[in-house]
Amino acid sequence: MNDRHNKRAKEILETIKYATLATVTPEGKPWNSPVASILDKDLNIYWFSDKEGQHSKNVRANGEVFIVIYDSTVPEGQGEGVYIQARAHELNDAEEIRAAQRIKKGTGNDDPAEFMDNAVRRAYKAIPQRVWMNDDITEDGVFIKDIRVEVPLETLRAG
Repeated sequence: MNDRHNKRAKEILETIKYATLATVTPEGKPWNSPVASILDKDLNIYWFSDKEGQHSKNVRANGEVFIVIYDSTVPEGQGEGVYIQARAHELNDAEEIRAAQRIKKGTGNDDPAEFMDNAVRRAYKAIPQRVWMNDDITEDGVFIKDIRVEVPLETLRAG
């Protein structure tokens, strides 16, 4: 791990708005879903989804998730991503929902009722446990293999 990984991971987390959320169905089958995401200062990841979506059901049944936020805007072979092992849950507290709404939209449009009770959508929060960046190993300019480099959460949160 080096400063480049820390800096690039922080940049990706702050600029890329879509994440791929990996969950597991109650039958043990993998399930991936793209979600529009936002982060707070502690790098907790929030998204808003249909409560009946498969990934929403999966999070309610098993909060262990894996999230990838990937910069696909760069040329082929130069893509970088942040890989996040996290614990996720549906938000049911009005103040927590309001806080997530404020991160997304700012103040003034933060009625938690649109994500509670009989509402169709819910707010979700993933708390990162471990984070990695992808990298590669080369010898004399020749690609050998892909690797993942762990990036300490404390470093990302402080930077």
